[in-house]
Amino acid sequence: MGYVSQVESSFPAQVGKDFEEFIALSSVHCDGWGISTNDRHRSHAVLEKKVEAAAESATFQKIIADNAADGALLHLRWATKGLSISENNTHPFVYGDYSFIHNGSIFPPDSFSDFIDEKFKKLIVGDTDSERYFYLMMTQIEKLGLADGIKTTLAIIKEHGKTTSLNFMLMNKESFVVGSEHNSEKRPDWAPADYYVIKYKKNADGVLFASSGWNQPGWHTLENHHAAIVNRSSFEIDVIKL
Repeated sequence: MGYVSQVESSFPAQVGKDFEEFIALSSVHCDGWGISTNDRHRSHAVLEKKVEAAAESATFQKIIADNAADGALLHLRWATKGLSISENNTHPFVYGDYSFIHNGSIFPPDSFSDFIDEKFKKLIVGDTDSERYFYLMMTQIEKLGLADGIKTTLAIIKEHGKTTSLNFMLMNKESFVVGSEHNSEKRPDWAPADYYVIKYKKNADGVLFASSGWNQPGWHTLENHHAAIVNRSSFEIDVIKL
């Protein structure tokens, strides 16, 4: 989940009464939680995360209650089989004013590591596909710019690895990007057909995006194989094909 707003806000304020239902997803996505705040006046993202189920975490409840920002990402982790449950593997991942979260799996996790710039390889602290996905994206954005960098990142991963979903959220001071790129047939056996679907709504002062699986009345669907780029100054949404 992520939001950007014109003034300082919070996840409970942006989501409303259904926020607790989203947090209840941590009964399955129970291997850690993380929140990054991306205020436009700060030069870097601020990160908080714990290896706990959010619904059972006193730290989570305090941070959610106290946190106020004009942009933030929230991730509830369900660890990919074979990857350790640790703080280093818990999302979001941050670099400068960028923060990143991913929902899905890439096999093997390091299948595209050769395409990550050496300066970013040195920053890798965990063993997840997601952290490497982030630093590949940083590599390509620095080379090609935001939209082309993201498209090239996905193309590299799909050529060299096997994926279930590459759904992601990326935020910095200027933009909030949400990508819907997944194969619904590769969702967990127990999961509903819309398991990987990303939805969004525009509030009076901003925009909120989130994964499905909870009550989202009146929300719009971000079409698969597309990304939404939100301009944090104008709050205009540009949807591009991936």
